[in-house]
Amino acid sequence: MDRAPGTSVRLKLTLSYAGFLMVAGVLLLAAVWAFLLRYVPDRALIIPGSTGTSLHGVFPVRSSLLHVFAPRAAAVLALLLAFGLVGGWILAGRMLAPLTAVTDATRLATAGSLSHRIRLPGRRDEFRELADAFDTMLARLEAHVAEERRFAANASHELRTPLAISKALLDVARADPERDTGEVLDRLHAVNARAIGLTEALLLLSRAEQRSFTRERVDLSLVVEEATETLLPLAEEHGVTVETRADLTPAFGSPALLLQLTTNLVQNAIVHNLPRNGTVWVSTGPAPTGVVLTVENTGEPVPPRLLATLTEPFQRGSERVRTHHAGVGLGLAIVETITRAHDGTLTLTERPAGGLRVTVELPAADPPPDRRRTA
Repeated sequence: MDRAPGTSVRLKLTLSYAGFLMVAGVLLLAAVWAFLLRYVPDRALIIPGSTGTSLHGVFPVRSSLLHVFAPRAAAVLALLLAFGLVGGWILAGRMLAPLTAVTDATRLATAGSLSHRIRLPGRRDEFRELADAFDTMLARLEAHVAEERRFAANASHELRTPLAISKALLDVARADPERDTGEVLDRLHAVNARAIGLTEALLLLSRAEQRSFTRERVDLSLVVEEATETLLPLAEEHGVTVETRADLTPAFGSPALLLQLTTNLVQNAIVHNLPRNGTVWVSTGPAPTGVVLTVENTGEPVPPRLLATLTEPFQRGSERVRTHHAGVGLGLAIVETITRAHDGTLTLTERPAGGLRVTVELPAADPPPDRRRTA
């Protein structure tokens, strides 16, 4: 990429260095003139009672001394100008070398290469901090692009599956007109519902990632109550008992997104549980740095290698219990995205007796004005 025509920063710095050096030289010569030459007489002095033989050497006068001093002063200024230009050019080049490395890395990133790193050596100064910050930005951008590509590939695959199934069902129905259309319609309805659920989950995930929501005061205990009441039929169907212990827990965020977060966690805890007589514990309360929502469930032990991948998009946990309510594989991915959008932290740990413990820590909302202590 060629730079647009114009004076470079290196040339500007060089001219600045040379100009400063010239100004310093002129001021120095002016000081010599002001404090030295002004005391030199402008004509020869005649001392009364003295003879010419009593004077030793030549007594300088201002005109002759200035005649001798001016050419040499001009030569000194010319030397200072040449020294300032050459030294300033070299010094400016050395000072701007880190910026050249940053510029080269920027051009590589613009061309699509995000794996390049500056790794500027030397002592930590402003240029080193700039280069390190740029390297950090490139690393995060590279990870984000890789995640987006992987997510797009998975989403394309997941959306293509119900479409392919629908096409196959329609082809079979068209090839066999006498086939029971009720069965085909039921299967098409189920496939279509799954595609709609996947699309809605993708839209919710995108909305949470963009943080395009209004924040307000939310009581997590009421959110937990609403989520558990909604999922009570599902828990009864799976023979799972849901126990809640929700204290007044004021948080700050989107009520709809926090309800979706809680619903996803409770639904996962119900679905991925013991076949019968399972239990889910949901609790909220204060934390040292905010508020916390905890969802635990009984179940089979979760392998550590699987635990680390549960928050990835379209990861359904194939080694866990699978049912027709297993979802589209975006439950915990949405939970993590919503938590991150609310500046919170998500922690997944294995319960010693089997099952999973999910902890969501969120910033606490400020107490209402009537409950704040007055100074």
